[in-house]
Amino acid sequence: MALRRPPENADYTVPDILAWLEANGSADNIAGMSRFGINTDKALGVGNAALRSFGKTLGRNHERARELWQTGIREARLLALFTDESDRVSPTRARQMAADFNSWEIVDHAADLFVDAGHLDELVPEFAADEREFVRRSAFAMIAWAAVHLKNRDNADFSDLLPLVECYADDPRNFVRKAVNWALRQIGKRNLICHGPALEMAEKLSASNNKTARWIGKDAVRELTDEKTRQRLVSKQR
Repeated sequence: MALRRPPENADYTVPDILAWLEANGSADNIAGMSRFGINTDKALGVGNAALRSFGKTLGRNHERARELWQTGIREARLLALFTDESDRVSPTRARQMAADFNSWEIVDHAADLFVDAGHLDELVPEFAADEREFVRRSAFAMIAWAAVHLKNRDNADFSDLLPLVECYADDPRNFVRKAVNWALRQIGKRNLICHGPALEMAEKLSASNNKTARWIGKDAVRELTDEKTRQRLVSKQR
């Protein structure tokens, strides 16, 4: 189904946005999302590529993003994350949003926004200690995004997060263990300086008596010792 293109420079209200989303939804897309473990209870079936394109048309608006988030609709929440003004997303607002987390997809995009908003140091320890599965996931998703995007952060800041990885590597819940693994791998792939400590942690976890920690460690060791990974890091260093 061809998407209905939004008019250029349109001044969209939230009802206009919801109408566009409903008009461009697809049951086939919803079925595909479900296969990837995305919560589709309130999904309309608009793909992320179309949402990002629409978001560029909308531009950034914090108050509108808040309204979109409150609808609870998957696509509206993603648009809220794509079009919010990160400098206006306070830690308090991030905590309110975290209380609504119900899908790994939303969590991972929200984590990117929280990093861009500058809340890595404040929220990561707090969210990691939170027993709610998706809130804990968000802490490690933030670490993963930050390792990639925060080029000017001190490398020691990421090495200092490795004990947090170790602390929660025994959480067997699927969406947590995958995020812990993601964070560990991204720290290790940041550069050669971070690679050594991350690989050391991965090897330690791979020898753990805990099944989940062992899986996280072995998977990270496999990627961090891969020759292509090593060559990329050497090239980056040069």
